[in-house]
Amino acid sequence: MEKGVIFDIKRYSIHDGPGIRDTVFLKGCPLRCWWCHNPESQAFEPVVIYKADRCIGCGACERVCPKGAIRLTQRGFVADPELCDNCGACVKACPAEARELIGQEVTTQWIMDEIEKDVLFFDESKGGVTFSGGEPLSQPKFLEELLMECKKKDIHTAIDTTGYAPTEVLMRIAPYVDLFLYDIKLMDEKKHEFYTGVSNQLILHNLHALSESGASIWVRVPVIPGVNDSQEELDAISSFVSTLGGVEHVNLLPYHGTAVHKYEQLGMSYLLKDLKNLTKEEVGKFSRIFEDKNLKVKIGG
Repeated sequence: MEKGVIFDIKRYSIHDGPGIRDTVFLKGCPLRCWWCHNPESQAFEPVVIYKADRCIGCGACERVCPKGAIRLTQRGFVADPELCDNCGACVKACPAEARELIGQEVTTQWIMDEIEKDVLFFDESKGGVTFSGGEPLSQPKFLEELLMECKKKDIHTAIDTTGYAPTEVLMRIAPYVDLFLYDIKLMDEKKHEFYTGVSNQLILHNLHALSESGASIWVRVPVIPGVNDSQEELDAISSFVSTLGGVEHVNLLPYHGTAVHKYEQLGMSYLLKDLKNLTKEEVGKFSRIFEDKNLKVKIGG
């Protein structure tokens, strides 16, 4: 059995593919999207989050830290990211549960045991399992074995992916995937690299390869004010997607800032400050850009 690192299993999900699903979140992502709503997923190893509102100021975390990384600041007992190695000693010592270790190493069998508890719901709703992240393709052997085990048990599988992975890895796991939830963020390569840290050329190439292979695809477009919400950028995305086979529909995912508190808990800077949520009128206008290309559009999920 392969081992991998996950940070959550969300049961009874209805936004990560058809029917009622379990969404398994794998840790680790090669992208650093400014709007990432799961910043705890970016590192490949477990990380400690600090919930300042729960801290009682006892200082137990500071006393037990073997690296001397924790110091009292205006925000409370904050860890120096240069010294902290996320060992978890402070988590065990905290009586108020103000610190939490996000991520755990598990086996394929452990995941399958959890998934199989919900098979009845999958069968009744035509649901299944979605592997998300992070970027699930960043743990290819672990992911492949999970997909193969699901196929043996006739469980519908989906992958929520950035598409940023070696093409050979993507095509190797494709026969075990019933549905790809595939993110397209920007067509402008320089802007894509600026806002995500990587080029989009491999991402676009891989999406085209999946389309050519006959895969079933839902394209997901996070719409971020000031980043990719211009007529020019959405025209470019919709034009590209309209040339692809296998795309069942496009999900437009309007920006929301609900993850800002996670950045604070992780001691990370949130680079998109003071953005306003999109209005229904704006989202409707964006939807029509894709519909004009004869693409079916869904808002959210």
